[in-house]
Amino acid sequence: MNTADRLKLALEDVLADLWHARRADDIGRLALISYCEVRRWARIAHHPGLAAHSQDLVLGSPLPDRQEFLSAVDRLIAEMEQAHADLSVAACIHHRVIAVE
Repeated sequence: MNTADRLKLALEDVLADLWHARRADDIGRLALISYCEVRRWARIAHHPGLAAHSQDLVLGSPLPDRQEFLSAVDRLIAEMEQAHADLSVAACIHHRVIAVE
């Protein structure tokens, strides 16, 4: 298993945790995953913008209410889903190149 595959699997784990916490409206769990897990994955995967966004979500200015926080988490999840789509395309291209060789 190559690095791109490992990054993709790790991202899928983080996304699953985010989706579960979001469905349950578990604010504390969302904050923990957003700050610790998303930021960790983004740093490893060299996505500094995503790492900064996850940090700002928790450590930045306080959001006015619960709904604003959930909206910000939804935007973070969308960014993570885009990163997943990008990794999926990269992995598919990588596997095709290997298969041709």
